Amino acid sequence: MTNQHYGQFCGLARAAEIVGQRWTLLILRDLSVGQQRYSDLVAGLPGIPTNTLATRLKELEDEGVVARVAPTGTERAVVYRLTPRGEELTPALDALSRWGAGGMRTPREGETVTTASITAALRVAAGDAVVPADWDTSYGVRVGPVEAHVVMRDGRITVGPGPAEDPDLIIAAGPQIRDVLAGELDPDTAVATGVVQLEGDAALFGRFAERLRVPYSENLPAGA
Repeated sequence: MTNQHYGQFCGLARAAEIVGQRWTLLILRDLSVGQQRYSDLVAGLPGIPTNTLATRLKELEDEGVVARVAPTGTERAVVYRLTPRGEELTPALDALSRWGAGGMRTPREGETVTTASITAALRVAAGDAVVPADWDTSYGVRVGPVEAHVVMRDGRITVGPGPAEDPDLIIAAGPQIRDVLAGELDPDTAVATGVVQLEGDAALFGRFAERLRVPYSENLPAGA
């Protein structure tokens, strides 16, 4: 690793040496939602210098956190994925995401939503929630040009990038969907005010808002 050692025999210090460099956490976030080609990572991380991405991937490979997968079948490009050791970071990534979102309200100038960021946000909102075993409901969630999906089936909630297959309800929204997930905006008001637009069985939106909920801390600085 090129980052400076902290000189402490401490798990947190060692973790910080591995994941504490600029862009590393976002690379790990993107890989936590699925394996990616190098070009996918570039597209999903607007503003990252390509030499920085290449360096970070090599460092994470050296630490056994990320692995390169050789092309197979019709695939022509190498893909990157988290190793089992890398997958152990997912709960920590989700915890940091939840903590950071507690201080967010509206996007700052130049900030965008990406497929990985909305997928990770929905994954945080789903948490360990369980649903009745007889539910079989799928949602597409669109925020601007990006889309993720949520499936409530077999007593559990799964979240993934990309469109849902034959969704029961498509939820189109802007960044204010954060307020719905935080429980700060009730489903009926979100629809009535145009924060979200629904396509499909609108009655299922209440189920979505009830089960995907992140009660962020209200202890924010004045003016946040």
